[in-house]
Amino acid sequence: MKLILAPMEGLTDPIMRDVLTHVGSFDWCVTEFIRVTNSILPDHVYHSYCPELKSNGCTSAGTPVHIQFLGNDPIMLAENARRAVALGAPAIDLNFGCPAKTVNKHKGGAVLLDEPEVIHELVKAVRQAVPSTIPVSAKMRLGYLDENHTLENAHAIEDAGANWLTVHARTKADGYTPPAYWEKIYPIQDALKINVIANGEIWNNQHAKACLEQSGCQDLMVGRGAVTTPDLTQCIRQNTDHALLHWKDLIELQIRFLSGTSKTEVGMVGRYKQWLGMMSKAYPEAKLLWNEVKRLKQIDEIIEKISM
Repeated sequence: MKLILAPMEGLTDPIMRDVLTHVGSFDWCVTEFIRVTNSILPDHVYHSYCPELKSNGCTSAGTPVHIQFLGNDPIMLAENARRAVALGAPAIDLNFGCPAKTVNKHKGGAVLLDEPEVIHELVKAVRQAVPSTIPVSAKMRLGYLDENHTLENAHAIEDAGANWLTVHARTKADGYTPPAYWEKIYPIQDALKINVIANGEIWNNQHAKACLEQSGCQDLMVGRGAVTTPDLTQCIRQNTDHALLHWKDLIELQIRFLSGTSKTEVGMVGRYKQWLGMMSKAYPEAKLLWNEVKRLKQIDEIIEKISM
């Protein structure tokens, strides 16, 4: 079984990828989407989204990092994919799942699920632009406002030459509101010859087992569940419902996170508090710590507090 860390804008940035792959057991992870419009992006943009390109395209733990693009121009997507591969990207992924209104308004992400022929053109352009040794994949939802084109989109992606497809088991209209409809992935994986990876609402080992059974898939992409419970992949692989990491281990992870490279101290502190708030859903210690650090504004004083 393959377990993949999902791309999540504003959440699975390079620092979080470093932390989670350091403790987790991921086969690969995917960057936050890189928006492509009408130009080939400068190298510094790629290195900002994926500094791992300077380390053979892997995190410090050796986990490959796939580059994800979002856009609607086949020529520009192809050229940027070619450039990313030249810089060391081990694989290219295309985003057809983002539900953000601003993104959809500019004809990107999930809104394209109403146009299977466009999706086919985009995937085909990228597939033809990069060497055959570089995997090209796509991530989609069940649909935009409905599921009228679900299988059509999946076949469009497969026929365009994608190596695999990840399906988030909700429509854009569903947003991130539970539940995820894992059973609706089953007809997709049953119809396609390429591998289909299931995604959505996998918060623990029980969810993982239910998703595999209902979707018929063999592989899973996990997102917020892995951020909330950093050892989620280990729990899934060892088929246990009990956390394997002790709180002291998570303290070390938090210090590793706070010691990462960030543009501003304010930004890093905000990101840390966001993560701590998420972990409070799984760890009572995190909730107690949150109350102690919520008013702190400097990294050094936060590290001092959590190290006590």
